[in-house]
Amino acid sequence: MNSISRKVFPLALICAIMSLTSCVNKAKKTTENAIVKTEESKVYPSDVIPFMDQWKILLGNGESSKDLKNYEHEDFFYVANDQDTNWVVYKTPNSGITSRTSSNTRTELGQKAHWTPETGGKLTGTLKVMHVSTSGDARVAASFSTVVGQIHSDEGHENEPLKIFYKKFPGHTKGSVFWNYEINTKGDNSKRWDYSTTVWGYDMSVVGETPTTFPEEPKDGIALGETFTYEINVYQGIMYLTFTSEGHETVKFTKDLTKSDFATKADIPKQIWTLYASIGRDGVERETAYSNEMQYFKQGAYNQSNGKNPEDNMVWSTGSDHFNGDIAKQYQNGAYTEVWFKEGTVSPGTPPDME
Repeated sequence: MNSISRKVFPLALICAIMSLTSCVNKAKKTTENAIVKTEESKVYPSDVIPFMDQWKILLGNGESSKDLKNYEHEDFFYVANDQDTNWVVYKTPNSGITSRTSSNTRTELGQKAHWTPETGGKLTGTLKVMHVSTSGDARVAASFSTVVGQIHSDEGHENEPLKIFYKKFPGHTKGSVFWNYEINTKGDNSKRWDYSTTVWGYDMSVVGETPTTFPEEPKDGIALGETFTYEINVYQGIMYLTFTSEGHETVKFTKDLTKSDFATKADIPKQIWTLYASIGRDGVERETAYSNEMQYFKQGAYNQSNGKNPEDNMVWSTGSDHFNGDIAKQYQNGAYTEVWFKEGTVSPGTPPDME
């Protein structure tokens, strides 16, 4: 007769096994909940400023992306929280990999949609500049500066009818906000130049007398970490600019993008004859300026500091530290720019508020 063997487990052992299983299941559930909570609490730039679906981005190391939903890069493009407010951080070194038309690095959005001055477009941004390069030649106009908003042409010379700058000299508390208009050059584009206009502080033409001496600190400037807002509204060919900041006068400008103010040599401002004298930039603009030329907005941190020799170009070659392109060393030694945005919108142009 076959017999079936049977093992009998003590009651205490059975209870111990059941208790252990219960603990394991609870621990597993707790871990799963923690993972879900971590994923839910993660904040991306697209959570802070929802218009990211209308942009692509180029980072300071040359990487790019056309899909910015839940996208970040810990070294260049991410979210920081300051006093319970989330900010989108754009950070880029003095030296890296950049676009084919520039020598300067950027972590910057580029608008996917295009428009002409006649059809128009509108861009707003509320930001604070946290850092600009601490090295550079003070005689060079672009030193210690970054561009935080642009209109860029995508046809012809691919020039820039608008660049909004922030610049602060080392040792100063306050920096300057100004905007540049680059002529859409008639003929040879090597003769192009930017005309610079002050918002708060100085315009681009105010420079040091020697590589290491600086002008007097601007009395009405903007400090690092101080918030300001710009609005770029292009409507029926006219660009309307508005700049606001608490404690500062609101400043507005109007510029026709379809008709040149600089179509003859006699129209070239004195600022240009002085600032660009050493590099011979004395071109004139086509009479229709940027009329019917495709444009798009850019926003972020377009670092104007670079390691080029100032003696070759006293406007744009800043001679800034770059540590042979080593990004970590640049970040450690102040060779970078960093800009934080907490709000931004992009939309069609609108009839201007003329108050």
